[in-house]
Amino acid sequence: MEESDIKKEKTGFFSNWIVRNLIGAVAFFAILVIGASILLNVITHHGQSIEVPDLTNMSVSEAHKEASRHHLRTEVTDSIYVRRMAKGAVYSQNPKAGSRVKKGRRIILTINAMHAKKVSMPNLVGYSMRQAKAELNSRGLALGKLIYVNDIATNNVLRQIYRNREIRPGVQIETGSEIDLQVGLNPSDNMTYVPNVKGMKYLRAVDAVHDNSLNLGKVVFDKTVKNYTDSLNAMVYKQTPGASKSPLLMGSDVTLHLSLDIKENY
Repeated sequence: MEESDIKKEKTGFFSNWIVRNLIGAVAFFAILVIGASILLNVITHHGQSIEVPDLTNMSVSEAHKEASRHHLRTEVTDSIYVRRMAKGAVYSQNPKAGSRVKKGRRIILTINAMHAKKVSMPNLVGYSMRQAKAELNSRGLALGKLIYVNDIATNNVLRQIYRNREIRPGVQIETGSEIDLQVGLNPSDNMTYVPNVKGMKYLRAVDAVHDNSLNLGKVVFDKTVKNYTDSLNAMVYKQTPGASKSPLLMGSDVTLHLSLDIKENY
């Protein structure tokens, strides 16, 4: 076949209107797909992410400003009451600080309520110390200090005290309030043992100390603990006195040292 005939055949193939339409359609869809992919990547910021800042313990306005600075949004959806936190402060957030999210992501906030819920003070007189502690917990109240006085029955509750004054049953008080208990101590049954609370989180360690008829002395948090939420997650790396087989007088103090990174302190 001569060269001129080959050229004519090629020209004839591409000059066919069906072929031209098919090639045009393929090119159109290829451009459409590529364009849509580029546009989608621009809109969704594909491959780009922002680290979520820590908004806990900030006021709602401070949290909003900090989130805006990182091109994020905030929305308050719930509240709880934590006695030791500033009222209205951010208690928790979702996603958590340090998470990687896309620009414009909404950060859900739970804040500390402005007003505490109130509960009725129960009558704990005559209860055992452990029964009284369980009843306080069920009401959203906390056991404070155990005050031991001579009595025939050890750990029998004799008085209930709130802010250094005796509190009557039925009085309305804020949840989270600490109630001190005056309890009996029989001289023939007045010794206990110090539990080993190393490695326990803060509240669990406090429970163990109280359950062994001891008081919480100093609580020392290291520099890794920066807010109330951190304190709840901190673990005991040192206690004084340490766990021992030798008995200790009931009501004695136990000092706890806590950290978020106990490996550093062991």
